[in-house]
Amino acid sequence: MNKQLKFITRTVFGMFLVLFFSVTMIQFVAADDLRANELNQRTVKNGYKVERGSILVDGNPVAFSTPTNDAYRYVRQYSDGELYAPITGYFSTRQGRTGLEDAMNQELSGTANSQFFTRIMNTINGVDPQGSSVETTISAKAQTAARDAMAEGGFEGAVVALNPKTGEILALYSTPSFDPNQLSSNDDAEIIKNYRQLSEDPSKPLNNRAIAGDLYHPGSVYKLVVASAAIESGAATPTTEFPNPAALALPQSTAEMQNASRTTCGGGDTATLQQALVFSCNIPIAELAMKMDRDEVPKMANAFGFGQDLDIPLAVTPSEAPIPKDKAQVALSSIGQLDVRATPLQMAMVSAGIANGGTVMKPQLVKSVISPDLKVEQEFSAEEFSKPISAKTAKSVAGMMEAGVTDPGGLAKKAGIDGVRVAGKTGTAENSNTDDANGVPFTLWFTGFAPVDDPEVAVAVVIESGGGAAYNNLGGSYDLPTEVGKRVMEAVLSE
Repeated sequence: MNKQLKFITRTVFGMFLVLFFSVTMIQFVAADDLRANELNQRTVKNGYKVERGSILVDGNPVAFSTPTNDAYRYVRQYSDGELYAPITGYFSTRQGRTGLEDAMNQELSGTANSQFFTRIMNTINGVDPQGSSVETTISAKAQTAARDAMAEGGFEGAVVALNPKTGEILALYSTPSFDPNQLSSNDDAEIIKNYRQLSEDPSKPLNNRAIAGDLYHPGSVYKLVVASAAIESGAATPTTEFPNPAALALPQSTAEMQNASRTTCGGGDTATLQQALVFSCNIPIAELAMKMDRDEVPKMANAFGFGQDLDIPLAVTPSEAPIPKDKAQVALSSIGQLDVRATPLQMAMVSAGIANGGTVMKPQLVKSVISPDLKVEQEFSAEEFSKPISAKTAKSVAGMMEAGVTDPGGLAKKAGIDGVRVAGKTGTAENSNTDDANGVPFTLWFTGFAPVDDPEVAVAVVIESGGGAAYNNLGGSYDLPTEVGKRVMEAVLSE
């Protein structure tokens, strides 16, 4: 009998320990994850009973909650919804959360660990729960300039602008965009209808082209990574000369590479690395890449951020720069084709790192979290992301980029700003896996920074389909993203 009682006692005690452990895990360890789960409808509905904090740009609310007379008590609203949708995302009773509404949900809803004592005091004092506000790093002038420049041309694509010294994101724009107000009403039927229309739209307005969605071949802006790898490793300097044929037979292949001009890179028998960047020639860059180890350029790309997980705090799709399998692939990869793909944010990070003396700062979209009584609960400081190149290498590459703007034949000359030293690089990528109406799909790029001597802004612009039907979807329209980038840089420098 005693033996049986001991067995039962131990079994009950063991079950109690398991129960205690499970409750502890659920209530304390997994509580935040369970609250954050988008399938947790109780959390979503409770979120509407709290006056959610605002999302601020230059101190002004671009996302905020207003009282209602329905069961939800509040409705989320967005001013300039399409302009800031790539940043704010949406907060919806039916479709969950995206953007900062999701990434900063605990702070906005007042459930973050840093707000624990505030919740206790509000309960004691009988104060209704209220979320904190999130101040972004976005410049309203830069964001508006990006929107206006893209809209005037009727372009699809994205624009990113960074402060090279701090990593602060000054503009993050994606177009086509959408109005988050369409998904934030408390009318479920209306939300379902609007979401279906947006999700089925072939232009994919819900995709944040600046940091996610379908990545782009970077084309010739990737040559900045090749030049950085070559100079840092000692394989070349800006004055290093390369054979200058009009066509290059790729090793172990029947394929042939040409420059975009279908001629030589300048008129001489040789071309320098600087000429290759200024005139955006393919052949000298491919020759240079094939001289180096086949993993040299991908290693440099990785050091700049390719292939690395990043949150800003929005989740960023990693850019791709795999190691080529042979010399032919080395050549094609070196000009930003084949399997190389990038987000505009990634290419802005490349320019920002060059501008900042070889140090890439971690991009950040949130400046601070502000409590309802206007106290700063969290303040985000600049953080180093990587140091892919030395200050000497950065100065050499920056000099070649500046020549691309100042040289009369430079393809980035349209980026010039009176009285300001500007560095820039254009790019055109052929996207053979895309089939537009004319069968000639091109992606246009510009990246650069200013002022060269004391950088305040680095920018990357991508325009899909060569600027669209108005420009015959052709790749010769490289001035288009350059002019967009110039306007965004001017907006930042005017502040």
